[in-house]
Amino acid sequence: MDLKTRYLGLELPSPVVASPSPLNARLDVLKQLADGGAGAVVLPSVFEEQIWHEQRILDQLVEHGTESYGEALSYFPTQAAFAFDSSNTLGLIEKAAKELPIPVIASINGTTDSGWTDTAHDMAEAGAAAIELNVYFLPTDPTVSGADVERRTLDVVEAVCETVQIPVSVKIGPYFSAPAHMARQIITAGARGVVLFNRFYQPEIDPVGLTVTPSLQLSSRHEMRLPMLWVGVLSGRLGGSIAASTGVENAEDVVRYLLAGADVVMTTSALLRHGPGHMEVLVRGLEDWLAARGVNHLGAVRGMLAHGAIEDPEGYERANYIKVIQSWAKG
Repeated sequence: MDLKTRYLGLELPSPVVASPSPLNARLDVLKQLADGGAGAVVLPSVFEEQIWHEQRILDQLVEHGTESYGEALSYFPTQAAFAFDSSNTLGLIEKAAKELPIPVIASINGTTDSGWTDTAHDMAEAGAAAIELNVYFLPTDPTVSGADVERRTLDVVEAVCETVQIPVSVKIGPYFSAPAHMARQIITAGARGVVLFNRFYQPEIDPVGLTVTPSLQLSSRHEMRLPMLWVGVLSGRLGGSIAASTGVENAEDVVRYLLAGADVVMTTSALLRHGPGHMEVLVRGLEDWLAARGVNHLGAVRGMLAHGAIEDPEGYERANYIKVIQSWAKG
């Protein structure tokens, strides 16, 4: 069975990719994922706050006794808040790139174009096959416009793409006013692909303790429909690679995204729930699905049900929304 696919210009042995998670910080786990059939692995994200924190420590050592940047330091949490050692991250990239038979993708998570470029350069030098930019920005300031948010994202993409020679993908959220247009702008800015979508942090309010508390829930299958919609709409129209992310639990979910037109399908939550051995379950399940239909390569089914590939794309559009509402009322 030929599961080969191309993503960001790289040839992958399968379309199932292990996206960033704490599991991917261990070389033995990365090897298990590769043995299970993963097409690539994305390492845990380095956060912009961590980059600034490490730089701040270096500055303190170099400029000990000066107060020339004291006001700027007040913008950041205490040093203990962001434990980070770039040598550990770069060491993992270097070891994984040498020992894994699949591409190793580094990840950076942040909001501005400052502090990313040096780290991206170092990651490329360490052997990363590509870099995934996770542009995570919550515009909580009501004076910040949608155009400002888009420009901020594109500034990051342009800065990193101008710095490294390896391909760059961009993981974005679904809340742009025109997601398809924004994805095209990202490709124009130099990226080779997009990852759809980021899941933004949503805090919980504790009515007893009267506090706002962190809350992270693993994704579930019902969250697939939003990214699947935009994967299907963008398939064949983007001019770059499309990675589908969110809600992948089993092989049928992988198939759904591929039918919509994804080049690769990323999973985190399922691997956290079931362990890295679940990668083999997903890949073998995909092989079984293809074999049951007499198909021996992915190209025969990828994008089969994309918006631009079906005779009646009504299922992706407003007409289907109206039908769904009316059918519910009749029921």
